[in-house]
Amino acid sequence: MLDEKTRSQLKTRLNRIEGQVAGIRRMVEDEKYCVDILLQISAVRAALGQVGKIVLGRHMETCVTQAMTGADPLRRKETIDELLEVFSRYGDISGKK
Repeated sequence: MLDEKTRSQLKTRLNRIEGQVAGIRRMVEDEKYCVDILLQISAVRAALGQVGKIVLGRHMETCVTQAMTGADPLRRKETIDELLEVFSRYGDISGKK
């Protein structure tokens, strides 16, 4: 679950990312240098990675912690399976190489 502070932080980051994407669109429309466009795309990917990192961290602090400390072994297994799927699907969510 996301608390109000985290939601606010994510909203600010996502608004900034929206602005970056709009900037990329303008660069494409203005036929800017391809490498400059690629560098901006890389910056957006890294910024999205940071958003993912925040969401994952919050998920682990709340939902995963509750499942791991709870009495339901099936819920623990489901949570572990879910995390393995997330890690498998998204790999390095930080946006770093």
